[in-house]
Amino acid sequence: MGWEGYRVLKKIIIFLLICISLIACSQQDERDTDLEAAMYSVVKDDNNTKIPLSELTAFSWDKAFLFTSYTPSENIEKKLGTKFKDKSNIEMREDIYLLVFLEEGEVVKYAELDRQGLSFSVKKGPLTPLNDAIIIERD
Repeated sequence: MGWEGYRVLKKIIIFLLICISLIACSQQDERDTDLEAAMYSVVKDDNNTKIPLSELTAFSWDKAFLFTSYTPSENIEKKLGTKFKDKSNIEMREDIYLLVFLEEGEVVKYAELDRQGLSFSVKKGPLTPLNDAIIIERD
């Protein structure tokens, strides 16, 4: 293979590495069903009044936002300060809350929290690893 062949091969390899990187990055903002299961186990116990996210998350995050039913996608993206493809379709649903986690301004995970006849809230501002409690409001 001549010099020109190596240059073409190098370009193909660089292109493939970029494609792999883009795919890996785009898959980071996936739904975390393990976290959802852990949150449900906390909610099941009637004695619990809070969901401590830092104890339940197995990934790195620095901010999280809780969105209520019927929140428009534009409002979610505005609050997050970044693009977010809402696969939960919360804009059309009343049965869930949407919890979106960010790290350094990028979405890393999201979880759907089934209402189960309950209400969930946060005290103020975004959740952080130091201020990580979602409040469970039972009727």
